[in-house]
Amino acid sequence: MSNRGELPVYFAPLQGYTDVVYRKAHAALFGGIAAYYTPFVRIEKGDFRRKDLRDIDFENNRGVPVVPQAIASESDELRRIVDCMASLGYTRVDINLGCPFPILAYRHKGSGILPFPDEVERLLRPLESYDSLEFSVKMRLGWEEPSEALRLLPLLESLPLRQITLHARLGKQQYKGCVDMESFGRFYDACPIPLVYNGDLTTVEEMVAVEREFPRLSGLMVGRGLLAKPWLAEEYGNENFSSENFYRRVASLHERVFTDYKTLLQGEHQLLTRMMSFWEYLLPDMEKRLRKRLSKSRNVKDYTEAVNLLFSSLEGKN
Repeated sequence: MSNRGELPVYFAPLQGYTDVVYRKAHAALFGGIAAYYTPFVRIEKGDFRRKDLRDIDFENNRGVPVVPQAIASESDELRRIVDCMASLGYTRVDINLGCPFPILAYRHKGSGILPFPDEVERLLRPLESYDSLEFSVKMRLGWEEPSEALRLLPLLESLPLRQITLHARLGKQQYKGCVDMESFGRFYDACPIPLVYNGDLTTVEEMVAVEREFPRLSGLMVGRGLLAKPWLAEEYGNENFSSENFYRRVASLHERVFTDYKTLLQGEHQLLTRMMSFWEYLLPDMEKRLRKRLSKSRNVKDYTEAVNLLFSSLEGKN
């Protein structure tokens, strides 16, 4: 039996990590991604955030398979976001019912709305009025308990949904603790809608194991695992995958991201702050002394020297 997988792999949206700069660089250098989901777009203080609009601008994302994601708690708010995405040229929109950040969840956005079926219905029912758009939902097992997603399944079945992505955690867990495969399995058994698994996929072996345990899955969504190993989806889907030169490709990924942020951001402090998030998950097995040197960089010169030292140390490992 092959140790490579066959399901489509979707790059999960991660606020502060997978913006348009990262997506374009990753898509240019690594394969295996069926679509990149954007970090959610929301309305704040009555209007869109300019950085959100820049991130989903269709021209900025040209050549990259992108699914924009919306988050809202009220139907009028969601409709406004969907209309904006449609006006930009998108034909598919993902609705976020999974964000675990308390500041949003307590406002009944993301996974915070899951315990309230009536609110979920009011939010999503207007999706039926869009004839030219496809919709999907990304959600958690629940906010407080895993039965919440199951209770919503009859509603979700009645909506025009292309697929559901289910992160096998509760919202209140955020990203801590273990995924709940038993509860995911119960939802999987009951769900007639194409279902994508999400949660703690960090190796090809883990991805293949989930695919085999749930053979009716329509895809896998990976977030932190791809941030750590940008080649992971390519390795999963390619029987002839070779590790040769992938550290050099990671170096090229860094160079593209760093160069674009240097153009977009103002001042060394903004640039260094942004680049620290780039390294938060990347290459978790790198030597601690090299990671420490990176984190202690106080200016671009120090940072560049630390990065060059890091990649020099990796050259012999390809």
